Amino acid sequence: MARPVLLTVASAAAVLAVCGAGGRDAAAAGSAPGTVSAAVTRTAPAPGAAAAARPGTTIKAVSSAFGRILADRRGQAVYVFEKETTSKPECYGTCARVWPPVLTEGRPVAGGGVSARLLGTTRRRDGKRQVTVDGQPLYSYVHDSPGRVLCHDVREFGGLWLVVRPDGTPAP
Repeated sequence: MARPVLLTVASAAAVLAVCGAGGRDAAAAGSAPGTVSAAVTRTAPAPGAAAAARPGTTIKAVSSAFGRILADRRGQAVYVFEKETTSKPECYGTCARVWPPVLTEGRPVAGGGVSARLLGTTRRRDGKRQVTVDGQPLYSYVHDSPGRVLCHDVREFGGLWLVVRPDGTPAP
C-alpha cells in the first residue's frame, strides 16, 4: 500500500514543480486505458437512495487574480482541460490524482454568480458523475486551496488547464 501513496506524492510533487516553473509540459498523456482514478470527493450514495434527489455539488463565482472565476462551495478554483473537446473525460490515473474531477451525487447547484443552465454532468468510466460547465468536465488542482490559484494556463498531461469564467469560457 505504501507504493501507491509514494507514486501519488511523487506525481503531485512533479506537477507542483511544473506549475511553479511556468507551465512546461510535464507529461504527454494521461494514464493507460482501463485505469481508474482514485480521486473521490464524496461518499457513495446510501443503498436505495436516488442520487438525482440529493443536492449536488455547488459551483459558484469568486474573485481571483484572473477576474471572476468558477469555484466549488469552499471557494477553490475549478478548471477545464482544453484537450477535452467534448463532455467525455480524458483525465484518469495519475492525471486524475493531480487534477481530481469535480464529482457530484446529484444535480449540480448553481451558487452565486453562476447560471444553472450552464451546469450539467457526465459519466466517468467508473460510473461516477462529474460536473460539467457548458459541456466541459470540471477539475480541481490538488495543491490549490480556497482563494489560491496555482496552475491556470499550465500545460500538463497533453493539454492546457484553465480556470473558468462564470459564462463558461476559459479565463485568458
